[in-house]
Amino acid sequence: MFAAGLRPAQVARALRVSRKSAYAWHAAWCEGGVEALRSKGPSGVDSRMKPAWRAWLACALEQGPAAHGWSEDQRWTLARIAVLVARRFHVRFSQPQLSRILRQMGFSVQVPVHRAAERDEEQVRVWREETWARVERR
Repeated sequence: MFAAGLRPAQVARALRVSRKSAYAWHAAWCEGGVEALRSKGPSGVDSRMKPAWRAWLACALEQGPAAHGWSEDQRWTLARIAVLVARRFHVRFSQPQLSRILRQMGFSVQVPVHRAAERDEEQVRVWREETWARVERR
């Protein structure tokens, strides 16, 4: 738009942005051309979780909790993963940050199905067929 001869105020109006932004873009365009207007990517600091650490963590998660000292329950929780990372790399991550890191690594949240250990599938089937059938008919 600047190359077509439009002034920054006209560009601001056409793109529905502030004039201040259009003037900043114009200054950048005058200095470095179209390349100066290209996105520099997302802002913010880089994650402290290095690529090598991510690779190690992926392997550790595949081994399961028992391989790392948790024998009572074979599910990974964010709290356990935080302890694992802190033990190995001496860095603490919050649980929300660990959740973001795991999503970036391709892991997803899994919610276990809660079933009683004493559950008898045969009794459940009989209850569904007989008792539930009677309740539905009412």
